[in-house]
Order: sequence, then C-alpha cells, then structure tokens
Amino acid sequence: MNEYVLFTDSACDLKPEILNEWGVGYDELTFRFDTEDKSYLNFEMPTGEFYEKMKGGAVAKTAAINPDTFIASFEKILKEGKDILHLAFSSGLSTTYNSARIAAESLKESYPERKIIVIDTLAASAGQGLLVYLAKKKKDEGATLEENAEYVKSLIFKLCHWFTVDDLVYLKRGGRISALSYIVGNAIGIKPVLHVDNEGHLVSVQKVRGRRTAIDTIVKKYEELADDKEGATLYISHADCERDVKIFADAIKAKFGNDVDLVTDVGPVIGAHAGPGALAVFFIGKER
Repeated sequence: MNEYVLFTDSACDLKPEILNEWGVGYDELTFRFDTEDKSYLNFEMPTGEFYEKMKGGAVAKTAAINPDTFIASFEKILKEGKDILHLAFSSGLSTTYNSARIAAESLKESYPERKIIVIDTLAASAGQGLLVYLAKKKKDEGATLEENAEYVKSLIFKLCHWFTVDDLVYLKRGGRISALSYIVGNAIGIKPVLHVDNEGHLVSVQKVRGRRTAIDTIVKKYEELADDKEGATLYISHADCERDVKIFADAIKAKFGNDVDLVTDVGPVIGAHAGPGALAVFFIGKER
C-alpha cells in the first residue's frame, strides 16, 4: 500500500494548527475588501478583525484557488513518492473543486505512477472540515487511498449542514433573497434557516421570527436527522457569535447528553457571504 496525504482547502474552516497536527495539506482561498487592492489568504487575517470591518460597512470579495496553486502543492507531494486524497470545497459554491480536478489531470502525464483522487465534498465550512476529520480518522485506522475515498463518498449525502444568519443584507448581496424580502424580513425580525443541499448549494429551508427561534429550529433538525443523537460527532462554526454557540450546545447537551466536538470560526471566505452572526451546525445524519 502506497503512502498518501490528505489534502483540502481553507474553506473547511479548520485552523492551520489543527490541519498541521492532523497531517493534512491545504491551499487557501483569498479575499479582499472593495476599498483595498491587497488580497488576503483566508487564514491571514484574524476573524475578529475581519468581522469588525464588516460591521463597519466593509464589503469583502472572495476568490477561488486557481489550478496553478494546486499544481505546485500537489507536485511537492508527488515528488516525495506519495499519493493524494483531496477533499474539495463544494462545486456548488466555488470553482475551487474544478481547479483541483484540472491540477490532478495535468499532473498525470508527469507522474503516471502516482494517484490523485479529488472529491467534491458538496460541503462548506466545518461540514467540509468534519469530512476531513473522518477521513483522517479512517486513514489512521489503516484505510487505503481507495478505501478512504469510497468511505468519504458514502458520507457526503448524509452530511447535514444547518445555518442561520443574523443580517439578511449578505443574502441579498449574494442574490439569494430579493430587495423586498430583505426590507420586509429585517423589519419584522425574520431569521432564515438554511442548509446545503445535495448539489452543494446553500438554500433557504424555513423562515422564522427571532434568533432564538432559529437556533431552536436547528436543534429540532438535529433531533430529526442525526444518525446517532447521543454520540454524533458534532461541529459548530460561528461568525463572531460565541453566545449563540453556547445556547445551541447547552440545548443539545440537555436534550441528548451529547457534547459539541469542535467549535471553529467561520473564516473570512465563507463569512464574506454569510456575514457576522452566522451560526452553522454539522453532523452525520440519515440524509441531508
């Protein structure tokens, strides 16, 4: 069995120190503010600083990873005689997956004896991160490259992503709601509950009134969908709203006795589209 490396991108919202500890390689998506020429790597700016800028009115634009960046990173691994299992940001939200696929194809001729498997996770933020963790765990158990790839693929349509956002302006900017829905929704305190569907797109599922109702709705989704309510691996990502993380975590603990396994920041690349106050929960369920 040839040695292989797990690889991903920074849309997984796992901190570099975690990825490094797990032995997972990564490349970074980038962002910039509309008033600046400078582009930042996703992990370059502290998330607290990023969200303070957004709260002050700054608008961030994001950019996918290009094939050349992946080629450079993949080639270093191939030259070491190792294969690659790459878990990519959803193709429904970014062209990053396609860049990784192009990079893998372009390296075949130069490294015919090596293997690169690129998987479209159809996931985002710590949902993608949860798949990375489960793949790492499977690798540690001795799974081959092909076995691990099949294992990850078996989880993709069971990976639940449930989100809510605090300010509808970011959904309006992204074209997910109309200007009228934005005006009316903000006026009456509408908080959408969203998920990532089987095509990897972020879609609105339900509209509720009030932040606490949105959180309670996500708790109900966990109760409805979680494959193992008392023992599920549960990840949460948040955009500068730690108080709401605790509200959700306490509700799950009280109802099912289950702890949250990992809390991460929603990084700038995802946060640029979700805005401050975004709260996202991820777990393996019966279906998405």
